Formats: sequence, structure tokens, C-alpha cells
Amino acid sequence: MCVRRCVITVGDLGEFGVVNRITAQLPQGDAVMLGPGDDAAVIGAPDGRVAVSTDLLIEGRHFRRDWSRGYDVGRKAAAQNLADVAAMGARPTALVVGLGLPADLPVSWLDELTAGFADECGVVGASVAGGDVTRCDLVVLGVTALGDLGGRAPVLRSGARPGHVVAVAGRLGHAAAGWALLEAGVSVDTPGLRAAVAGHRRPCPPYASGAEAAELGASAMLDVSDGLLQDLGHVARASGVRIELDPAAFTVFTTAEPVAAAAKELGADPLEWVLSGGEDHALAAVFPAEVSLPESWQVVGRVAEGSDVVVRGREIGHRGWDHFR
Repeated sequence: MCVRRCVITVGDLGEFGVVNRITAQLPQGDAVMLGPGDDAAVIGAPDGRVAVSTDLLIEGRHFRRDWSRGYDVGRKAAAQNLADVAAMGARPTALVVGLGLPADLPVSWLDELTAGFADECGVVGASVAGGDVTRCDLVVLGVTALGDLGGRAPVLRSGARPGHVVAVAGRLGHAAAGWALLEAGVSVDTPGLRAAVAGHRRPCPPYASGAEAAELGASAMLDVSDGLLQDLGHVARASGVRIELDPAAFTVFTTAEPVAAAAKELGADPLEWVLSGGEDHALAAVFPAEVSLPESWQVVGRVAEGSDVVVRGREIGHRGWDHFR
């Protein structure tokens, strides 16, 4: 079999002792044909196409070091990028990481960050192929994920059609509930509250469900990073349709122990977190109505003629995260 290759520029890794420290601790997956040590990495691309996604995480906006350990930040940074690749129906293969680090950052924090990247990549058999580092006043991470489509067509946002059903795989509301608890400064002293905070610090995307949805014939898909309402709005606009959600279908999410416990503690509406909270990195997909969905997918609504996303019988004030709102 001829294995095609993708050359990725990842900076001059040999100049930076800190990067050598990081890359020495990171295992290399089977897709990485040439890893750290040269001016570029070489990634195998058997499909001939490469799914690519990138994200920035900035201290104080996307994470706080007084709320999250380096390990949690590494897991979170890797997860949100790997989930984007999975949402296209691809298998994540590699990450490239750019780091901005304060001069006084403890080495132990950096080691934890590295371990977090390694462990999250290990969940899907991917690896960190290289990266670059510079001095910065805050911790800044620029992460690019690569994935292999395995011969399948990518699942876009533009394929939803009237009569299709909308389904979700993974968790909703955990990250938003955890953030609300941390922001309120409440004592997190029960298993449910601790699990909610853990959901904010370390999402658990349903990676395998991406390829599963593609094989089932999903007509549209994305990962839920900015809130289900906001993200499904991208599908509605790209597909030129209206998405109608059934609030009763979200009971499985609103009654999950972390979400329910946090809502009780703060006197909040758990449905608001489930519909508008981001960073759980669940997968939301649209399927033809005749597709028999496995238990990993929860049907939450349907596609109709029209535009926008609506929740039947409910007014939702906050629709999700917008970086510039």
C-alpha cells in the first residue's frame, strides 16, 4: 500500500530545551512518520486527504491556573482539537502545539501539561508531532489537530434536510455547571459537585462517535464547543433549515448527577447549561429519519423548513458563547 505523506512545519525544535523536554515525554503514534527534531514533521495520510483544525487557548480566558492543573489544561487543549477532527468523521492522528510560556512558569506545571497532552492523545491513538515555544506573559497554547478520513466523505454542516432527526452523543452541561461552581466559589464537597468541576477542567468527547456517525450516514455534524443552540445554529444556517429541539428529550442530560447537583446548589436551571453551555465537546449530528441509531446517540429534535434553532415551548435567553459578544 502506498502511504501518502503530509509535511507539517513545526518550528525549529532543536533550539529549545523546554520543547526537547516536552517532546521527549510524548509517545509517537503510527501516523507520525517523522516526529520532533527537524524543521518539520512528516505525517502519514493513507487516505490522501487530511482533516485539519486549530484552536487557541489563552490563560484567563479559556482556563485559569488557580482552577486547573497543568495536566487538566493539557487534556482540555488536546480534547477540544481532537473533537473537531472527530466531528468531521475523521480519525485523529496527530497534534502540533505552539506554546507561549512565562519565564517563571514552574517546570512541574509544564511536565503536567505534557502528561495531559500525552494521555488525551493516547485515548485516540494520536500523538504530538512537534511544535514551537516562545516567551509570553501568559500561558498561551495554539493547537492544530490532524486526522485521517479513512476513505469516507467528510461530514459537513450543510447536509441537514427537512425530515431528518437531530441527535447528540456525549455529555452536555457538565462544563458549564463546573464553571458556574468555580465562579461562585462554593465549597465543592460532594461527588456530584466534584464531578461537575472535573467536567469543566477536563472534557470527555465521544471520539468514536464521529466515525460511527459518518458510517451511519450522518448528513451534518459538529462538536459542541460554544453551546448546543449556538453550534446547531451553524448547521441551520449552512443547511438553510430550521432545527426544532424538544426540551423533554434533554432529561437524560439535565438529571445527570453533576448537572443536577450543581443546579440544586446554585438554584440554577440545568436546561440552560445543557442548551447554552459549551466546552463539553459532545457531538451533535443530523441523520435521515430512517437510520437506526445506537444507544450512544440521543435524539433531541428534528429538522424542518425555515431557519434558526428553536426549543419548543421554551424561551432561552443565553444561546451560547461568542468570543466577540
